[in-house]
Amino acid sequence: MTVSSATGTHASTATSHETDSSTAGEPTGPGAGQSQEITAHTVHGYAADKDAYLRRLKRIEGQVRGIARMVDEDKYCIDILTQVAAVNSAMHAVSLGLLESHLQHCVVDAAHEAATSGSSDVVDAKVKEATQAISRLLR
Repeated sequence: MTVSSATGTHASTATSHETDSSTAGEPTGPGAGQSQEITAHTVHGYAADKDAYLRRLKRIEGQVRGIARMVDEDKYCIDILTQVAAVNSAMHAVSLGLLESHLQHCVVDAAHEAATSGSSDVVDAKVKEATQAISRLLR
């Protein structure tokens, strides 16, 4: 089984910033239960690259299915671990791409908002949010 390099187009993981009215404002979807602030803007930083992110995630999904097939076919442990490392690397690239988009779009938007409103609270919240995301990625 061949696994493509993590270089090139980045992909995204989904997190929910939306709420379901039937759950009284609790987050729904992947990442539900994590502290996530609902933001005023509806276009996320990764929106321009959404199709590329989705293609990359589908490629990673195929890699994971290939690993399951390798286990099912009793392939050599080290070969399976090599493929797992490739998937982890690809997901790492996705994470870095999303983080970069968040910083360039969401944090910069918050800085502009702070300049207009005179309050740095929104920037502080976005920086804290990014710091927490980085912390989760480093675990």
